[in-house]
Amino acid sequence: QVQLVESGGDSVQAGGSLRLSCAVSGYTGNCMAWLRQAPGELREAVAEFDIWGTPLYADAVKGRFTISKDNAKNTLYLQMDSLKPEDTAMYYCAASARQTRCTWNYWGQGTQVTVSS
Repeated sequence: QVQLVESGGDSVQAGGSLRLSCAVSGYTGNCMAWLRQAPGELREAVAEFDIWGTPLYADAVKGRFTISKDNAKNTLYLQMDSLKPEDTAMYYCAASARQTRCTWNYWGQGTQVTVSS
């Protein structure tokens, strides 16, 4: 059974940094992602590893966010630098039931990131 548990969300000022963590169990695939959802908005992927393990980023976070994983610790990370108020959202870790095409079938409970100006 796949279990994903996020942590690391906090309230920070604009320009600050946070590192989110996702403890992963029951999953060994390449497809993993961080998605976020702001109030009244659709959930969007901000960073992911594709089927080959290549990191991909949304334009809005490119150059500021870095996705990484520590296989020995079974943990996925999202380093977020130069945070902006528009980064405020609930952040979710996700994994895929398929490995030929990433589909986000498994989700954690989310961790809240709030960025104040």
